[in-house]
Amino acid sequence: MERRKFLGLSLAAVALVPASVSAFDFRKDKPDTWKAHKVDEAIKALYGDIKPEESGLSINVPKIASNGGAIPVGMKSDVQLKSLALFQDSNPEAAVAAFTIPADVKTVNYMTKIKMAKSGEITLVGEGTDGKFYKVSKKLDVALGGCEG
Repeated sequence: MERRKFLGLSLAAVALVPASVSAFDFRKDKPDTWKAHKVDEAIKALYGDIKPEESGLSINVPKIASNGGAIPVGMKSDVQLKSLALFQDSNPEAAVAAFTIPADVKTVNYMTKIKMAKSGEITLVGEGTDGKFYKVSKKLDVALGGCEG
């Protein structure tokens, strides 16, 4: 009987958690970001006309990606952020991902995998809790045919 009571209370607690958590839906609220073909256009659609500082963020990618279908991208911040967005210039749409950063997170250390059809540049833009914007870009070579050289 105690096990049933525990499971029932656990389910009730889980049902309440999503109601208290909220995140900005970038695709719904900023749809032009996901239609933009150039990185600058996508950044403007997401954040407006900003002048980001070239500091505070870093991108970690391989020198040459042997598989353009699964490129690991590490994203780090030295500053506290409200949001973080990833862009690239080799696919038809420039925007890759946008993240809402929880208020209690002091620095970001994310990793994801992206697809790139060809060699190009990856750009990371962050909106700081201090009201400033930060940016970093890095070139990435994608080996055609899945071989590194």
